[in-house]
Amino acid sequence: MIEAFSWGAVGASALLIGAVVAYVATPSVKLIAVVMALGAGLLIGSISFELIDEALKTAQVARVGLFTLIGAATFTVGNWFLDRHGGGDRKDSEGAQASGSPLAIVFGSVLDGVPESFVLGLTVLQGGVSVALLTGVVLSNLPEGLSSSSGLRIAGWPRARVVKMWLLVVAVSAVSAALGYLLLDPASGRTGAFAQGFAAGALLAMITDTMLPESYTVEQVSTGALVAIGFAVSLMLSAI
Repeated sequence: MIEAFSWGAVGASALLIGAVVAYVATPSVKLIAVVMALGAGLLIGSISFELIDEALKTAQVARVGLFTLIGAATFTVGNWFLDRHGGGDRKDSEGAQASGSPLAIVFGSVLDGVPESFVLGLTVLQGGVSVALLTGVVLSNLPEGLSSSSGLRIAGWPRARVVKMWLLVVAVSAVSAALGYLLLDPASGRTGAFAQGFAAGALLAMITDTMLPESYTVEQVSTGALVAIGFAVSLMLSAI
């Protein structure tokens, strides 16, 4: 469990690094979009190889599909609720957060980080953290930290306040990774198919709702190629 907690914190720490960079430099919007698209591809690969593939070993295809839908629906409802209460522009890099709710922005950032951290905890149970997934998490969190923090800086949030927000997200992500490990502990007698399918669905919804739109706004038709590159890299890393 300690190992899962630690990896969850490591993956989420990229958010904090991105925030610091956003306050000491002016990151290129294009660079943020490219890294976000690559990270999306890596995460999609990890969903396929680390989650769905493993879930199919212990459950029928239809059941895994149902679990995936439940996970996607849960994330979507949570994201919809937060969007309606002022957290919809939490990743905007141009300061749209100024008109949003600070609390909703914080909860939205937590919601984005929970699925991927939970999955990191699952992979530790399989003999060690997935290099492909960890890389994908870092490459998705770094541009998120850059983009969100750039917008928050323009919106007038002081650096200390932003750092505290991301520290909270890192802590929640670490706990989520530990929970991912505990929920699939073989000693507990629980099957992993539901948790794996649920996490896969939530992660897919997070990628398509919050990562791909931000990247496509900047990269347009290049987004698909960048996602494919990230997916290919995930495939190669999964063999390590």
